[in-house]
Amino acid sequence: MNTNTLVQKVWNFCHTLRDDGVGYGDYLEQLTYLLFLKLAHEYAQEPYNRDTHIPKSYSWASLKSKVGEPLESHYLATLHKLGQEPGMLGAIFFKAQNKIQDPAKLSRLVQLIDAESWISLGADTKGDLYEGLLQKNAEDTKSGAGQYFTPRALIEAIVACVRPEPMKSIADPACGTGGFFLGAYKWLTRPGAKLDKRQKEFLRDKTFRGNEIVPNTRRMCLMNLFLHNIGELDGEPSVERSDALITEPKQKVDYVLANPPFGKKSSMTFTNEEGEDDKEALTYERQDFWETTSNKQLNFLQHIVSMLKVGGKAAVVLPDNVLFEGGAGEKIRRKLLENCDVHTVLRLPTGIFYAQGVKANVLFFDAKPKDGQIHTKGIWFYDLRTNKHFTLKTRTLKLDDLKDFIACYNPDNRHERTETERFKYFSYDELMVRDKASLDIFWLRDDSLDNVDDLPPPDVLQQEIIEHLEAALASFRDVAVGLQQHD
Repeated sequence: MNTNTLVQKVWNFCHTLRDDGVGYGDYLEQLTYLLFLKLAHEYAQEPYNRDTHIPKSYSWASLKSKVGEPLESHYLATLHKLGQEPGMLGAIFFKAQNKIQDPAKLSRLVQLIDAESWISLGADTKGDLYEGLLQKNAEDTKSGAGQYFTPRALIEAIVACVRPEPMKSIADPACGTGGFFLGAYKWLTRPGAKLDKRQKEFLRDKTFRGNEIVPNTRRMCLMNLFLHNIGELDGEPSVERSDALITEPKQKVDYVLANPPFGKKSSMTFTNEEGEDDKEALTYERQDFWETTSNKQLNFLQHIVSMLKVGGKAAVVLPDNVLFEGGAGEKIRRKLLENCDVHTVLRLPTGIFYAQGVKANVLFFDAKPKDGQIHTKGIWFYDLRTNKHFTLKTRTLKLDDLKDFIACYNPDNRHERTETERFKYFSYDELMVRDKASLDIFWLRDDSLDNVDDLPPPDVLQQEIIEHLEAALASFRDVAVGLQQHD
């Protein structure tokens, strides 16, 4: 069976389950459990003969031999048992539940997975299949999974600018389903990149370090990495299930590539006595932070600085408020420009994220020694927002839309750049005299203000209006939550 046929087969079954009320997220979760068990079964056979640490009575063979209610009962017992195991096994099956209530449908899914030899499929085939499912899940607005999914074209462009090198560590403190890790992995294994055995082993086992606080998202991230040959079946997971902001990083890294979750306030989700998720606002008291604030993005920015080795590089997606917010925001911006070399800001267009109404930027900066010097000499800004219109359905962001930015960034030597209509340089002194040291800078005129003929197409305009309204509603909700917490 070729790749396209297999992908279509898996998709078709997903649609069948959706008719029974099983969403993409739940389907992807069950597929993760069963795929992992089938791959473990294949690795335990000749010529691999790997010890997968899966008890025989809960193996794939024990599962596929049953049908009907006995299968459903045994599947539940298997999920519970494997969730108590250590290492990658326990991480994949942590608090696992069966969401497929029809035993006949569960049996069909087991048969569908059993019919294929998954090891014989290339990492690209397995990975593309799973990435396709992740993207479809992100598009399903009801699932809310879009907040964990960064547009792949944007990731590809960021990685093409940063150009991570072999034998160096890459971290993401809010890694979602692992998009930045895979982007870096594809760059490091691109055609023409010749890695020796030692470099390949480091890439598989030691390159990536992440945090993901949501168990289901972490599970999907680990499976996504595993299907791309990152991590070991019987090894320790490279993604911790913890809030990265709680403590100082244990180890420094060479690169941080991240898109921290959007939202005004930091919060921790916990389960109350009724089994429902509650959120509690957090202010992190950390000695290594420049300022104490409940603003989640400002905390992530401070944390990312603390993660980098001297000379380490970061590319971080952050919302507009980080560029202009006063109070703690201004103090953190000034400290960032003093202590790091903040050299590039990419102003992103709206309509590219599954979280609606988001106005975001990519900050590129390098960590510098603490020597009392001001390390940012000036910042190059690229405006990809003014007179640019994108939507998630009719005009999606493509890598071609970012090629001019990559060329302007000049990854071969970013110290040799040329100003263009969309790419401008502002010195440190120019930035410091701006109100609140604001980095919220635009210089292009919005054509739609001059001529109604220049307005975007009706469907794009409609989508932009919806996004602005939803962003406003989200802001009102933040205010309401804040008022309730003060009551």
